[in-house]
Amino acid sequence: MTAEPHAVVAHLGEDFLAEASGRTYRLMPGGQAVAGLLDWDDVNEILARHRLEAPRLRLSVNGVAVPSDAYTVREVARRRTVWNRLHPAALHEQLAKGATLVIDSFDELHPGVQSLAGSLETALRSRVQVNLYASWTATEGFGVHWDDHDVVVVQVDGRKRWRIYGPTRVAPTYRDVAEAEMPPEEPIAEFVLVPGDVLYLPRGWWHAVSASEGERSLHLTCGLTTTTGRDLVSWVLDSLLSEELVRADLPHFGSAAEKQRAVNGLRELIVKELADGSLIDRYFEHQDADERVRLRPSLPFVAGVPADPDLRARLLATRHTLGTDEDGNAVLAAGGESWTFAPPALPLLERLTDRSEHRLADLVSSTGLTLEQAAAVVGELVAGQIVAVGGAV
Repeated sequence: MTAEPHAVVAHLGEDFLAEASGRTYRLMPGGQAVAGLLDWDDVNEILARHRLEAPRLRLSVNGVAVPSDAYTVREVARRRTVWNRLHPAALHEQLAKGATLVIDSFDELHPGVQSLAGSLETALRSRVQVNLYASWTATEGFGVHWDDHDVVVVQVDGRKRWRIYGPTRVAPTYRDVAEAEMPPEEPIAEFVLVPGDVLYLPRGWWHAVSASEGERSLHLTCGLTTTTGRDLVSWVLDSLLSEELVRADLPHFGSAAEKQRAVNGLRELIVKELADGSLIDRYFEHQDADERVRLRPSLPFVAGVPADPDLRARLLATRHTLGTDEDGNAVLAAGGESWTFAPPALPLLERLTDRSEHRLADLVSSTGLTLEQAAAVVGELVAGQIVAVGGAV
């Protein structure tokens, strides 16, 4: 079976990449994008069971962080480990007074949100981090601000008022050479998100967010990693380290002619790379193959993958490359590593890389491989940390 895209991904629309991505905000109202994704009980369980400390868990009012001792209690364990335990009553008090609750990397804490992040990573070819925001008053948690990355916002519960002011600098970055000008006083758009609404906002767009008066709000912000020309040029320079001229010391004390020869040589190498029409495609193929993996152990199978037909395997990488070499061998690259297998393994890998969970017996079906050979292939990928195995679910 093929993994179905998360409802949020489908809700973006078929024309999202061509019409909205990187260009303008898009509001996608209604739909079942959040059905069964997350609820307040999930949030309470995570807050109760995890030691989440600042800055991962934080409160903010008008862009100013609330001191953590206002909603936590210092604990000292028997082995002298010190940590700040959440104090529910104090937390409630701060939130009722207007603070916004933020939990960074919420996708690492909740399976459904991790599935959402993985679907976005696959669809948009970008690393994704999902942060959770909860608020109860019209007080703005962060004031009027812009983000240095695109975001996909998913309203989970309650209502959230957004004011959009637009960009004042094209493609601003985290470490920029100039500040973005302040936005106009009046927003270009103002609306209230309700459960099921999805909002896309490009980086650099000024905005302000607050809960509607007297109503709670719970939403997820999916931050997309920015990939710029600077990233491409840095990759080109790294790839040129195979050239002696790039590794050589500059002629600091050389003659003017020696310095010019060094510059000319470097320019020739760089221009040759930039003249390649496939450069950007090659760069993104490299990014797909090198993207981080959301690691997961495969206990209890610490000594290898058994040839059990009911054992289930799942690819952990959300981005990968799969093809064949000149000899017809199957080559899979993901998580910064690559593996080469004999040609009969290609159908197995094609099934495995759809990111669904598969029984070992289904992976080996019609491949010409024995169950033991399939287990060996999967075992190599488990050892490489891009596949996890486990019992039936």
